[in-house]
Order: sequence, then structure tokens, then C-alpha cells
Amino acid sequence: MPRALRYLAKQLSKTATAVEVDVVPLGDDRYALTLQGERLELEALVLPGGAMTLRLGALTVVAEFEERGDEIGVLVQGQVTRFDVVDERRARARAATATFEVEGRQTVLSPMPGKVVKVFVKPGDTVTEGQGLVVVEAMKMENELKAPKAGTVTEVLAREGSTVENGAKLVVVE
Repeated sequence: MPRALRYLAKQLSKTATAVEVDVVPLGDDRYALTLQGERLELEALVLPGGAMTLRLGALTVVAEFEERGDEIGVLVQGQVTRFDVVDERRARARAATATFEVEGRQTVLSPMPGKVVKVFVKPGDTVTEGQGLVVVEAMKMENELKAPKAGTVTEVLAREGSTVENGAKLVVVE
């Protein structure tokens, strides 16, 4: 039987806690996940462009993924959720050298091409972790992008009504 791969996943929000996720490949695009003690089996079919069809029992969803280092953005039904995901070895290295907190200068990027419909901040504003900064409309859905940490807004490049590309720099928080 294949060995389980263990990951620690934490949603990038102020109140989220890291959870252990064990993943065991079962073959034929099927996987067994153990999440908080509950075992789930899912089927994952890779689609072109970084998307996947995920089937868990009767539930089927299409998810798009974007990786930036240890951070993974997941788009499901028009909602983007960002996670910090590391394997066991990386988690041990982090624990020995740092905390799980976001530190330093953080740049908020557009998760996909779209239109900036609202900008909530200006340079010099003080923000809290998880506070809304910008709303980007993509695929007829509005996605509020939030501050990854508490700090001061040093740059605002997003302009209401402008179109942005995937990965466009929108706001910088220090």
C-alpha cells in the first residue's frame, strides 16, 4: 500500500488554525484523504490549464489552483480561498526557525484576470489581517482580496474600473 503523505494546511485568515491532511494515492486518479481524523475518498481528474474536477461521493466541483511558493490559491464556484500548505519536513523546518505568521512586506496580487470594481484603502491606511483591500470581478463573480497581515498600506496600484491581468500587483502592505 502506498505511503501517506502528510501536509499541514492553514487557510490564510486571522482565525484559521493549521490542520493535518494525510494523502494516500489509491491509483486510477483516486485518493484517500484523512482530514481531522475523518477518512474521505475522492477522485481527481486533471484538466488543461491547472484546473481539476474533484468528485467526493455525489458532489463534483471544478477547482482551479495557483501556486506561489507554499501558498496555494483555490478557485471553486467563483470564490478564491488561499491556503498555506507545507509537507511534514517543511513544517518541521519552519517550526525550528520561524512562526506561521505572515511577516515583512506583502504584495496582494490579482488571482486572475478581471476588473477592479472597488478599492477600500489608500497609501498610509492602517489595516488589520483579513481586512478587505480590493474587489476584483472575474468570471461574473466578485472576489474580495484581503490583507495578509496587519500593517500599513504603502502602495495602491489598483484603480477602480481598470482591468488587471493574472498576478497583477494591486496593493502592498508593510
